[in-house]
Amino acid sequence: MYHLFVLTSHGGAPSGLADTIDRAGMTCQIGVELEQLDDNVNTPPDAVLLDLSSLEPLDARHLVEECHKRKLPVLISVPRDAMADYDSSLNSDEVVVSPVSEAELTTRVKIAMSRVNGPAGPTLLRVGDLSIDLERYEVNVAGRRVALTYKEFQLLVLLASNPGRVYTREALLSQIWGYDYLGGTRTVDVHVRRLRSKVEAPGRSFVETIWNVGYRFKEPA
Repeated sequence: MYHLFVLTSHGGAPSGLADTIDRAGMTCQIGVELEQLDDNVNTPPDAVLLDLSSLEPLDARHLVEECHKRKLPVLISVPRDAMADYDSSLNSDEVVVSPVSEAELTTRVKIAMSRVNGPAGPTLLRVGDLSIDLERYEVNVAGRRVALTYKEFQLLVLLASNPGRVYTREALLSQIWGYDYLGGTRTVDVHVRRLRSKVEAPGRSFVETIWNVGYRFKEPA
């Protein structure tokens, strides 16, 4: 998967972030300055993640500029309760609102990488008359634009990217909402029901219920 360089002012990963990176199948190196990358040229990071909770705004701005000079995708991790004060002029390639789920973190890293390096793989998923634009967060069914919430979009992308694979409700809850989410699996059922109401119609279904287990995306015929 991807290797991240997590940059903080104290050399320790933000609470829970390292665990999320690990559960998402990614690896990370923790550092306090970008120059540490020069000492480890054999394992260059795919992206840099700045911990804004531990950095002064001027330092963060300087680090973003340095990442751009090095042509490194750069993301900024912002605590949810600090988003109201976030300065968008920092001009990072992506913003991660923490705590964050594995699925969302992976998506944000992919987007940041594509903005710097160009698309690394397919940015459009097609299944029958369903199309999912991963870059623009757009979904069309039979040529009709469908408005999804971000969680509904994440659910659809995860399921459609792995047709035939059965996901338990617990697995979907962990991957989409995050390991520390306090709500129950009923949340998954509600979102799947809403997703179906938007993308499915009589004679056209994509998501199957596996009773007492979870859900899967139908494999193309």
